[in-house]
Amino acid sequence: MLKLRRGSHDSFSFYIDEASPVGPEQPETVQNFVSVFGTVAKKLMRKWLATQTMNFTGQLGAGIRYFDLRISTKPRDPDNELYFAHGLFSAKVNEGLEEINAFLTDHHKEVVFLDFNHFYGMQKYHHEKLVQMLKDIYGNKMCPAIFAQEVSLKYLWEKDYQVLVFYHSPVALEVPFLWPGQMMPAPWANTTDPEKLIQFLQASIIERRKKGSFFISQVVLTPKASTVVKGVASGLRETITERALPAMMQWVRTQKPGESGINIVTADFVELGDFISTVIKLNYVFDEGEANT
Repeated sequence: MLKLRRGSHDSFSFYIDEASPVGPEQPETVQNFVSVFGTVAKKLMRKWLATQTMNFTGQLGAGIRYFDLRISTKPRDPDNELYFAHGLFSAKVNEGLEEINAFLTDHHKEVVFLDFNHFYGMQKYHHEKLVQMLKDIYGNKMCPAIFAQEVSLKYLWEKDYQVLVFYHSPVALEVPFLWPGQMMPAPWANTTDPEKLIQFLQASIIERRKKGSFFISQVVLTPKASTVVKGVASGLRETITERALPAMMQWVRTQKPGESGINIVTADFVELGDFISTVIKLNYVFDEGEANT
């Protein structure tokens, strides 16, 4: 199996369009909040919706190789475009995919995981449009779905594959280059408490040993409504992520990669602290373990 991968949570959220409508997945309370307070509400939302500051090129250059992607149609859009979305809308999907492809074209031995794990307001023809977009942009760079245990850098390099696309929709069963979503489980702790998050991550790894798939450890804290109210003007990074970072990174440093350990680790604001370099160093532990077996 491939070595440990570094990933970003809500990878596209470095850009949030404050002029866009609210995403279709948002509850009625959020919709009402925006309808009353308008642009002011959206500016405050952006502080809590943006989980990254670097664009795709910046993330790739820093070492990120797994991307968490959520796709939506936009209400009353005559062009039927597909957008990245997290509460509000982000960039057009084709623009982000092209940006990633430009990096891959310049770095022939790099491999990325694209995880399309949420779809909002999408009908059959929207999925068909996205599948065609992937074909047009990545073509033969995409690795067809096989058993996770068979995937190695050696195998991918021999075949000139650079992209694994995971697709959390039944559509994946109809397209050879789409890996079914269940091959990329990403348990979500849904907590603001670093201690509870670490307990959840540890329990999830034990459960992972039974699955034989790729596996994501989301080193991510999720704000509650009360958290947002208290830090409404500060935002996610200052209120939660920066404060909890030392405890979360300590957990990452103690992990071992491999089939009985962590596999893909995702985080908010991946440039903070030493997240990326720490995960890269863990691969040397993996190499040493392989050499001794």
